[in-house]
Amino acid sequence: MKAYHVVGQAPMYTNTFLLISDAGHGVVIDPAAAASDYNEILEKEGASLTHIFCTHGHFDHVGAAEELKAKWGAKLWCEAADVENSQFFPLKEADSGYEEGEVIQVDEMSFTVWHTPGHTPGSVCLLCENYLFTGDTLFAGSIGRTDLPGGSSRQINDSLRKLAALPIPAEAQVLPGHGELSTFGQELKNNWYIKSACKGALS
Repeated sequence: MKAYHVVGQAPMYTNTFLLISDAGHGVVIDPAAAASDYNEILEKEGASLTHIFCTHGHFDHVGAAEELKAKWGAKLWCEAADVENSQFFPLKEADSGYEEGEVIQVDEMSFTVWHTPGHTPGSVCLLCENYLFTGDTLFAGSIGRTDLPGGSSRQINDSLRKLAALPIPAEAQVLPGHGELSTFGQELKNNWYIKSACKGALS
């Protein structure tokens, strides 16, 4: 497997990622960059795009989804709750949503999916080996906003407690939708929002 960090367009500079299997099948997570950015890497690697995984449906995470799907015939995954054909949720349709805890296999790459609503109703996190794609649920030292349409501070606290309890390796890289990269162990130890959510569950 090869992994690429592709930064989205200004002014959001969304973190997006392209994984390519040993057999040459590509997976884009949160296609916010220009479609040409992914196409250039895929063509250089002699690979084809087969899967597009959206951690949620906000406009700054899905900008190239439909163009990439049209070019490559890739299957587009996004929760139905985040597919509205609206200003904040521009996707008109998706091929599939996610089942809680399901494992999506792409050659040697296994993606385990958990629902983590709070930033949006359809937010998910995906773990592939030691890569944890958290979208706008979890940032390095912070979390995503809950004051946008569909956001919920109660739900994101529930999602943070859920993440903290999952069998995610401490060394797993946290690959968020925005900002710096981190590790899951660092976030469990230092992220005030996770610590506060877990403490609140015990009080």
